[in-house]
Amino acid sequence: MCYTALERRDRFLEQVLSALGGITDGLAALLGDYPLVVAWYTAVVRFLFPVLALLILARSIRSLLTVPHLPEVWAYLSLPNGLSQPLTHWENILGRSGASDVVLGYPTVSRQHAALIRAEDDRWAVYDLDSKGGVALNGRTVEGSAPVAYGDVLSLGGVETVLLPVPPEDQARRRQSRQDRERPVSPWTGLFFLTLFQVLTAGQLMAAAGADAPLAIPAAFFCLIAVMWGYFLAMRAVHRVGFEMETIAFFLSTLSLAVTASSAPEDLFKQLIALLLGLCLFVVLGIFLRDLDRVKAIRWLMAGGAMGLLGITLVLGALGLGQSRYGAMNWIILGPLSFQPSELAKICYIFAGAATLDRLFRKRNLGLFLLLTLVCIGCLALMSDFGTAAIFFVTFLVIAYLRSGDWTTLSLITGACVAGAGVVFSIKPYILQRFATWGHAWEQASSGGYQQVRTMSAAASGGLVGVGAGQGWLHNVAAADTDLVFGMLCEEWGLIIGVLAVLSIVTLAVFAVRACRAGRSSFYTIAACAATSLLVFQTCLNVFGSVDLLPLTGVTFPFVSNGGSSMLASWGLLAFLKATDTRPNASFAIRLPARREPPVFLGRHPRQEEVDPDA
Repeated sequence: MCYTALERRDRFLEQVLSALGGITDGLAALLGDYPLVVAWYTAVVRFLFPVLALLILARSIRSLLTVPHLPEVWAYLSLPNGLSQPLTHWENILGRSGASDVVLGYPTVSRQHAALIRAEDDRWAVYDLDSKGGVALNGRTVEGSAPVAYGDVLSLGGVETVLLPVPPEDQARRRQSRQDRERPVSPWTGLFFLTLFQVLTAGQLMAAAGADAPLAIPAAFFCLIAVMWGYFLAMRAVHRVGFEMETIAFFLSTLSLAVTASSAPEDLFKQLIALLLGLCLFVVLGIFLRDLDRVKAIRWLMAGGAMGLLGITLVLGALGLGQSRYGAMNWIILGPLSFQPSELAKICYIFAGAATLDRLFRKRNLGLFLLLTLVCIGCLALMSDFGTAAIFFVTFLVIAYLRSGDWTTLSLITGACVAGAGVVFSIKPYILQRFATWGHAWEQASSGGYQQVRTMSAAASGGLVGVGAGQGWLHNVAAADTDLVFGMLCEEWGLIIGVLAVLSIVTLAVFAVRACRAGRSSFYTIAACAATSLLVFQTCLNVFGSVDLLPLTGVTFPFVSNGGSSMLASWGLLAFLKATDTRPNASFAIRLPARREPPVFLGRHPRQEEVDPDA
């Protein structure tokens, strides 16, 4: 019986593929017989694509840039002056500094006196941040940390405060206010236009290929449309309503498939599979990020993963299983598969670098992160992958600043790295060649500036609306669909869509910065800012490098460049942004509020254990 069912399934798949093949062959023959139809179709859709792109992105970008991020109130802290200060984060600094979450303007209170931290099960703990006046809980001195229950008296340098719960009616009122004011834009209009964009793109690529149009083009775009709609419907089934980030990511991924179909159609299904795996990674990582305790438990495992991925690349390269591309030995070849472990190492690195508030003030923790950074950048330098090394370094600066806020230390680290880069350049002089070409590409049009000159010429020939997907010539230049992909976008799709692609990445970064103001934990804030900084800096290196405004570093355009590892990493990094989206019911990476409010304990929580500050 099972065998018969399998046979029926196989026959059904064969019939579907046969039907698609017949349609493709018929369409290819039709296009070959009527070339004027192809010309008219291309002429029309060239102008239609920018309009559709604006319709797809305008609502999502506007929503991400303008929606207010109202803080959530988790508890109140009663102050000596009789006022109650709302605690709007899971992790709150109490101190005299104006930058503290709760400002206590008393001379006996240190600038950063204590941290009051909430666990996901609504249990609170106080951490003494090496204050001079000390911390006391219900009259007992706190050594390191101690659990705090609602109604407990917390004394900071003799200044007494009381932790109070949020009244149920206040919770309901605030929740309703946030739902009314932070409602995400409806995704269905953008999804409809994106589907139309994808169908027309497949048609344009078929028209450009003519009689030689492969079945892979319509099949890949059909699968993309099915997966996209399946994802949106599945998320709506679990009552999630925020899809702006995913709409942007699917739009950019559509451009990636189009670029791949134009430059390397034989890689189209590989890129599609990478997109599907990236989406799975996005969902799995987003769900994993829901539980902050679980996240904290594997941070150093992820640090080991980052070093392991880069170390394995070096070892396999030495064993002959690696491959050097454009001077960097950062590829691993296993049979028909090739991938860049350094792309996945970016996710592990950010995961390890982000930290919760109770760990931010430990110098040992920051020192270990600095050691991790040195190991990662050192491995990348040995691979001669200096573009990725620069990305790691900028990400380190963002994380280190968010963790410490110490500009002096960061300046010294930057100076040391610049000196180290000078030593590396003296050892590997071919790297200087790229800097020698920088700004002089036209003077070396047939040598060092060959790629940039062709990229700028192709981009200029595309004008505002492009020459049509699949109709360009830049794909004949090496790395056109990876390092120079911005030139391909401008040539085939036009400057409007090229700029919109860049604006999409910038929008994600602006959203992350705005959302972090209402972030629940410093881990989510640091991870989101680091991920978006990485995406923006990588985009800048790719775009400005391809047009000779920066040295050509050989890095990819997130979501757009042809490359499975890059696609996988881009979707994985997006999960960190999704975890900062605290709008009601917007993100699957945030648990829905419980229908029944948990009981409020005045006094000590039952079975509440002491908090280990080194846990």
